[in-house]
Order: sequence, then structure tokens, then C-alpha cells
Amino acid sequence: MKKTVFLFCMCFSAQIHFGQTKLKPGFDPHEYVQLLSLTFFKSGEPDSNKRKTEKGTHTFLYQSPESELFNQWKLYLRTDHIAVIDIRGTVQKTPSWLENFYSAPVPATGVLQIKKDSIFQYQLAKNPEAYVHAGWLIGLAAIGPSVLEKMNMLYDQKGVHEFLMIGHSQGGALLYLLRSYLHYQQEQGRLPKDLKLKTYCSAAPKPGNLYYAYDFEHITQGGWSHTVVNPVDWVPETPISIQTNSDFNPISPVTFVRSVIKRQPLLIRIAGKWIVRKLDRSTRKSYKTFKKYFGKRMFRQIQKSLPELKQPQYSKGMNYMRTGLPIVLMPDDKYYQQFPLKSANLFQHHSFESYYYLLQLNFPELEP
Repeated sequence: MKKTVFLFCMCFSAQIHFGQTKLKPGFDPHEYVQLLSLTFFKSGEPDSNKRKTEKGTHTFLYQSPESELFNQWKLYLRTDHIAVIDIRGTVQKTPSWLENFYSAPVPATGVLQIKKDSIFQYQLAKNPEAYVHAGWLIGLAAIGPSVLEKMNMLYDQKGVHEFLMIGHSQGGALLYLLRSYLHYQQEQGRLPKDLKLKTYCSAAPKPGNLYYAYDFEHITQGGWSHTVVNPVDWVPETPISIQTNSDFNPISPVTFVRSVIKRQPLLIRIAGKWIVRKLDRSTRKSYKTFKKYFGKRMFRQIQKSLPELKQPQYSKGMNYMRTGLPIVLMPDDKYYQQFPLKSANLFQHHSFESYYYLLQLNFPELEP
């Protein structure tokens, strides 16, 4: 009898412990700087001196194999029983960079054939007009299934219900898609619905069009995903966006402007048609050029690493949009003295040092 009561108390206390919610919505600068340090230094301690002497709060659990395009992710478990997923960004390997350049748009829901015996079925949004970056979709295909497997394992074996996720640069772009992927895996019953997920997309490029952005912001609303950006970092400005008339909502006046012009007096009709044709022709021409070079031609380069990859059906448009709740780390004059705009280092505004400086500037509670 005493043994039964003891076991019951142990199970009850464990349920209370694991049932408690530790993750809170909203941007937490302490939380973010720990994650940023983890992704750069494999330690949650941002101070270089303390990293040498103090034991971290993150226990390393798993590192995925590198994919053909050098995508990789790591799994940690914090002392408070929160798991951390860290998605690596671009590395100095040609295939890794080609993944970024392969910016043709593909539907946000569909099937991607990576190899003859490897099919990746995905849903990243509900709106059929939503599309995402082709290269980063391939990156998601490389990491998504293993992330799903490890999350289910931690849930079943260790009772982990809360996950923090970080990605910097290309890692941030992949994190957008991963977060969407996990949401719809939950809807389809392949991942527990009671998980609490919080993401920090750091210095991340634009992952998809406006309809994808709407969906992402809807499923993470309430402060559960943040896009942290240095406004002089050029990486979040990529990929190049081109907005054509077909990118507007069907009820927008832009989509039926020609029918409006037809009802105008003769001179206005002539002038209006000329202006509309001129504007529409230039954007469509730019779109075709970018789709040619960043689509089909870039695909052939990607195939050198993935020879069995089947070219996906491309969506119409290249209207890439910034996604997520922005946390803008605004520079001051001292920042530009330390990190000048005119510099041969193209990534100085994209570095850990620049983001850490701006984080302390914008959130003084982080200063030593």
C-alpha cells in the first residue's frame, strides 16, 4: 500500500512538473541571445570569457547528418526540460550557396521528389496561392522528417512538451518553413497538438509570398514567433522581389483596371491603356528573366548535388515578402563607428558581434 501511494505521488508530481508551462509568448532578449550564442558557439553563454569557465544550461542530444546541400540541425535539452532546435545557416560550400540562389517560387503545398525512392510531401499553408522559395524547400525536405521524428521521441520518452527554435540567416529561412510544416503535421495528427513551439528567425531572408506570410503570421500569432533584424543587414532583403498585376488580390482594382479604363472617354482610354501596358510589360519581363536564371538554370546546378531531383512545377510570381513579427535592432552612431557601412566585409552587419551589440543597445537590461 505504501509503495502504491509513493508511486502515485511520484507520477503526480512528475505530471505537475512536466505540465507546467515555462515558455511565454513575446520577445525575450535573454532568451534570444542565448539561442543566438548557441547557434554560433554551441553554447548558450554569449560572453566569450564565461563560455570558457562556466558550464552551460544546454545538453547536446543530437546532430543530423549533412544533406547534399549541407543542411544540418542540432537538438539540445535545457535544464528546465525545454528542448532547443538549432538550424544551421549557409556554409562556405557551393551547394549551400546554390540553395539560396535557387529562388524560383513553388507551391506551398505539394510533393517534391528528392530521389527516385525519396518523396517529400508537404503542406506549408492553406491558401493555394501561397508559394515559397524552391531552394529552401529542398532544405526543409532534408531536415523536416528527422526533426519530426526527434520531437515525437522526446515527447514520448521524456515528456518534453515545449520547444524553442532558432535559425540565423539561411537557418532562419528554413525555420519559417519548418514551423509551418510542423503546424500542419500537428493538424494531420503526426505530431502532438499540445506542444508549445516558439521560434526566433534571426537575420532571415524572405521565405515566400504575401499569402504564405499571412498564413505563417496567423499560425504563430500571439507572440510565438519573432523575426529579429539589423536594418543595415542586406541578407533579410533577399531574395529579389518582383510584384506584377497578377500578385494582387482578385478583388483589387489593379486586377480589373482595364475594364475600368474601357468605360472612360476616348483620350483617357488611349492614355490609360498605354500606361497599363507599359507598366505591366516591364514587370512581366523582369519576372521572366529572373525565373529563367534563378529557376531552370539554377535547377541544373542544384542537380549536380542531387542528380535524381525532379524539377518542381513553378508558381506564377516572385513577390517575396518579409514574414513574421519584426524585432528591429536599430543602430546608433557608435554602431557605425564599430561596424562602418563602407567595408570590404559584406557580412559584418550579419555577424554575431553586430547583432549582439545591437541587442544590448536596444535592450539595456542585457548589458553586463
